[in-house]
Amino acid sequence: MREHTEKLNPPRALWVPFELGRPIGAPDEPAFQRRVVEAALALFAAPEGPVIADFPEDAPGGSSGDMSGWVCPVNLTPPAEDAAPDSALAAVLAEIDQLRPWYQVALEKRGRTTVGLSGLDIDVAAKLLADFIDDPSVASPREDIALPQLLKFASDDIKAWYFEAATAQPGPSGGGVLNDWYWRDTAAGALVRQLAATCRTLDGGMMQLLGHKALVPRTHEHLVRDT
Repeated sequence: MREHTEKLNPPRALWVPFELGRPIGAPDEPAFQRRVVEAALALFAAPEGPVIADFPEDAPGGSSGDMSGWVCPVNLTPPAEDAAPDSALAAVLAEIDQLRPWYQVALEKRGRTTVGLSGLDIDVAAKLLADFIDDPSVASPREDIALPQLLKFASDDIKAWYFEAATAQPGPSGGGVLNDWYWRDTAAGALVRQLAATCRTLDGGMMQLLGHKALVPRTHEHLVRDT
């Protein structure tokens, strides 16, 4: 984020116009990734700093969010806003059942997964979020991880699971498309938005940080409805 870099004012920095989490562009694009790394290393040649240089290219495939030509592998029912925690959880679990075959396809194809930060099964992770929305005093199911951190890990696991399932299908599925689909059109995205809204009502720095900064990306933060 350029504004963060400007405030930190490091000796050398390369600003890139890519979506958060992809600092060298797009996956499976080694030639493009090399150009990004070479542009960053070239900043060592600057005679003095601080220097903030702009990388001049967009990532291959872009991230405009254009959803033409892309459909979810299954037809998901649009999530209901402000659903009760039990019905919201039921909707997420139904989505997981529908998407599970596609997640397995992705796992077999890639031989790896980014899901697993929380150490919880995906349906258990969803249940934790719904339980917390219903009762913020719920105990962490893992004694070795504090509840705020586990909520963050569980939310990240759910998003990664959905993304991997969705990208198993043929056709274009850039980051912007997936983000719009997940945050606008899935019950899981709606559940995490409810979680963010709940955290904003609680005292304590960690919960406030979760609610305002750590759960929903800035591009879709306007979808969070404060309770």
